[in-house]
Amino acid sequence: MEGNVVRYSMLKKALIGRPLKTRELGEQKLGRLKALAILSSDALSSVAYGPEQVLLVLSTIGLIAFWYSVPIGIGVLVLLAALILSYRQIIYAYPHGGGAYIVSRDNLGENAGLIAGGSLLVDYILTVSVSVSAGTDAITSAFPQFHDHKVAIASALVVLITILNLRGVTESASVLAYPVYLFVLALLILISTGVWQILSGQAPTNVHTPVGTVVPGISLFLLLRAFSSGCSALTGVEAVSNAVPNFKEPAARNAVSTLVMMGFILAILFSGIMFLAYWLGITPKHEETVVSQMASEVFGRNFMYYIVQGTTALILVLAANTGFSAFPLLAVNLATDKYIPRMFLIRGDRLGYSNGIIILGIASILLIVAFRGETEQLIPLYAVGVFIPFTLSQTGMIVKWIREKPASWLYKMIVNLIGALICLTVVLIFFITKFAQVWSVLIFLPIIIYAFHKIKNHYEAVGEQLRIAPGKEEVLQWEGNVVIVPVAGITKVVENSLNYAKLTGDTVIAVYVAFDPESEKRMEEKWKEWKPDIRLVTLHSEYRSLTRPIARFIDLAMKKATESNHTVTVLIPQFITKKRWHDALHNQSSLLLRLYLIYQKNVIVTTVPYRLKK
Repeated sequence: MEGNVVRYSMLKKALIGRPLKTRELGEQKLGRLKALAILSSDALSSVAYGPEQVLLVLSTIGLIAFWYSVPIGIGVLVLLAALILSYRQIIYAYPHGGGAYIVSRDNLGENAGLIAGGSLLVDYILTVSVSVSAGTDAITSAFPQFHDHKVAIASALVVLITILNLRGVTESASVLAYPVYLFVLALLILISTGVWQILSGQAPTNVHTPVGTVVPGISLFLLLRAFSSGCSALTGVEAVSNAVPNFKEPAARNAVSTLVMMGFILAILFSGIMFLAYWLGITPKHEETVVSQMASEVFGRNFMYYIVQGTTALILVLAANTGFSAFPLLAVNLATDKYIPRMFLIRGDRLGYSNGIIILGIASILLIVAFRGETEQLIPLYAVGVFIPFTLSQTGMIVKWIREKPASWLYKMIVNLIGALICLTVVLIFFITKFAQVWSVLIFLPIIIYAFHKIKNHYEAVGEQLRIAPGKEEVLQWEGNVVIVPVAGITKVVENSLNYAKLTGDTVIAVYVAFDPESEKRMEEKWKEWKPDIRLVTLHSEYRSLTRPIARFIDLAMKKATESNHTVTVLIPQFITKKRWHDALHNQSSLLLRLYLIYQKNVIVTTVPYRLKK
């Protein structure tokens, strides 16, 4: 058993690095340049498939309709400007992060917040799936012989990105910065070279339809559908507002600067790709992306072509990192409010919320396998999942400004009102024009909200059963041997275990493991008021481990007990849930501790169950 533990520990350290101390958390904060790489990769990478989605819709009419991509692109840029201004205000109003979930919850009510939070949780899973699938498409465009293996390639890439994120925010940002900025540079060279060829007369002038040409068969319905497809290029804009706590101080100002830089770069790249695709008469192909065709047309299949394709594939794959950055933080907010399992609150060895990272990776792989890596099938669902929270957050800010009326509140309200109206329009367009692809939102969102409420009801029921009313503690005087009771707080489970410990031991020691000085101080103060007759030992765990500090303390107690001919019993409190599915909502740290201690010599391990009734 110990050999397996050692091997696991060595493998874990090799994959994700040495554990970090809690006090090193400040070193994991991001500056603007690294944050731009890690949080804007999703938005910037979407220029590789956003324009293509517009052309795919227009291609149903024919090449003659491609000139409509120009006004559609302008419309998308107007929406981008509205979103940047709106989210700039959200960051300053909510500097502790949370984005659409917190804004909607605080201003529109619980269910509105849950709709926004649930949509974004699903959207971040789709972010990873879409980004990696699109990146795999770019790889197979350059190397067609791998086309039949794209699901396996995409799944392997998700595993690699998951491991990268488990290594910590700073390390993943350091890795991401290079491909993101190389991608931006490569596309800027592509766009500027293409524009130069147009201005110098080297580019063909007869392969595109002049703007304003009458197109038979065109309809408002089709144009709205093309516009909604182009809006997929705006996914990821909200990620900065969710991740404000990850920024170095002043966090809000750095987050806003990052948001504005991202918007400026995105506008240049999107408009450049849209214009070149129109001018060069690029037609979407199943086996080759629009960017690949454009690079081939501008550079030929030379070194620069492979640079563009390589950096495009890299950023499309690594754009999944936006989901890995935002999903765990959103999960923390929802878990803090007791809507999802509390395991999402636990920081891993590298100070990231590793449970959220792992769950996101697994869910994304399942989605890639289910959809066979077909990006086109995922993008409409992906985009509508973003614009629902967009709409709710903008509406929530309108309510906030009207209620609080701060300085310049009218201007702020108008900005959010414009953003809300445009986002609502996009949502309606999605449901009207792409209902066959997005109808599942109307099914899974209510299911998710129902699940959120069931989980919170469970946590509230547990809290009600475990909460101790002041002055109603049972005082029992029993005797026995040396008993060590690991405690996680002041609850009926702990009280029940302490009462039994008094029955079996004449020395009872409660042991509490604190991850930070604040929680250690709070526990000691509460304990003095609650159980002053029982000694509390607080252990500080710099690496957020429960078993290691308790094991060291038990070893020390064993030495002292051996000298005085006493035995040591470790009495582990354990509450038993009424329904089996409730077990997944709790960390089960007592089971892990028991599993560890049962293999230690000369330690008696006892579990005291406390059964919940609801």
